[in-house]
Amino acid sequence: MWPFRCDFLSQYTHHHVVVFLLTFFSYVLLHSSRKTFSNVKVSISAQWTPSVLNSTLPPYSPGETWEENRMFSDPQEATLFLGVLDTIFLFSYAVGLYISGVMGDRLNLRYVLTFGLCGSAVVEFVFGTVTEWMAFYNVYFYCGLWVCNGLLQSAVWPCVVAVMGNWFGKSGRGFIFGLWSACASVGNILGAFLASSVLAYGYEYAFLVTSAVQFAGGVVVFFGLLTSPKEIGLSVDSDTGLRPVERDSDSQRPLMSDEEEEEEEEGGVCEDPPRAIGFLQAFCLPGVIPYSLAYACLKLVNYSFFFWLPFYLSNNFGWPEVQADRLSVWYDVGGIIGGTVQGLISDMLGKRAPVIAVSLLVAMGALVGYSRSPDDKVVNAALLATTGFFIGGPSNMISSAISADLGRQDALQGSQEALATVTGIVDGTGSIGAAAGQYLVSLIESKLNWMWVFYFFVLMTGGSVLFIFPLIVGELRSMCRYRQAQASQL
Repeated sequence: MWPFRCDFLSQYTHHHVVVFLLTFFSYVLLHSSRKTFSNVKVSISAQWTPSVLNSTLPPYSPGETWEENRMFSDPQEATLFLGVLDTIFLFSYAVGLYISGVMGDRLNLRYVLTFGLCGSAVVEFVFGTVTEWMAFYNVYFYCGLWVCNGLLQSAVWPCVVAVMGNWFGKSGRGFIFGLWSACASVGNILGAFLASSVLAYGYEYAFLVTSAVQFAGGVVVFFGLLTSPKEIGLSVDSDTGLRPVERDSDSQRPLMSDEEEEEEEEGGVCEDPPRAIGFLQAFCLPGVIPYSLAYACLKLVNYSFFFWLPFYLSNNFGWPEVQADRLSVWYDVGGIIGGTVQGLISDMLGKRAPVIAVSLLVAMGALVGYSRSPDDKVVNAALLATTGFFIGGPSNMISSAISADLGRQDALQGSQEALATVTGIVDGTGSIGAAAGQYLVSLIESKLNWMWVFYFFVLMTGGSVLFIFPLIVGELRSMCRYRQAQASQL
């Protein structure tokens, strides 16, 4: 196994490393700024209401509340509105993914990616920093900004997955993409530390720092990213990755095959590059619908942890907001390890659905265990990391490695321009589920309690397994047939 792994890694050049790092940190910066909003919810809620969380604030009557720029009369109303903002963001993000995926297969990926990164940074700066500096608080203005933010951020993920799919072939994709898909979790960790580091000065500075770093990252991507190996004379091999194109020492042009030479002698032209696949064609590709529906359930759970975990830790256990922010990173640590390990196992087995199914079944037990976590930071962190391993791992695999597999499958019949579209469909459907879930989380918590929220998570995780069950059965049968064929040859 290890000699193969070393052989596999040795085929890549420094260009692959640069592409890996630039796309990785593009999404790290995006998720870092996105995480800021969830990390400062307690502070925002206190600012928007005459909150008891801030003992220095005097009590206000309902009339005085509006005069003092307090939008809500009590923290419960503010919490519901924060859930509404999460839902608005994810719905607009989902709609944008369907559009940006199609655009990514038709426009220059670098331009679309840079536009998404820089545009989102500007919107977040206005949302969290400018409004606070100007003491301008308006429900409709916040909703409009968050719609724009969702649409702009949706341009990033399909582009970075498509760029990675252009550079890295199917061989070892589970391991490479499992490692690379840690970008979201690393972004969550970075965002938590950046936000907690400046939160003492005011939540507006958390938005200021993360949005400025994200904008700078977009500029670096614009000038440094190569979106395709064809730009530097590499050819694509879908099974083993990329290989250098042999060049003639005199002309520095790639050598052509005999058929291509005959076409040139006859005055023919080179074959046109593959055209982008249609949206409905991509939606009907084998495996796209089951994985999209499964990801809708799974992303609901994963993003509920993303949006609400610091808030839950602070409110349920009474821990300070800064400590809650830093403790929440253990969920992402578990997701990083889970995505890499499970991606490697799926490469070794040659199948992905069974690995995801086993992980999600264990995740249901992990969710029940975490819901009963005691008021102990060490135990809570250990349970968080375990839960993140079994939920974040499959989520990372579906959104990256499996999306790349689906966008480069044999059913495309030669068309390679479907990767961004398929990625947009899978992640867009997942975001619709996540969007619906965020309001449900705030509603269930306000009407019942957090224990019922975790029961809801268990139900959704089980739904993910049910949606991919036919694929699990098919892949297990394929594995059995392969082993029987090997046994008959002995």
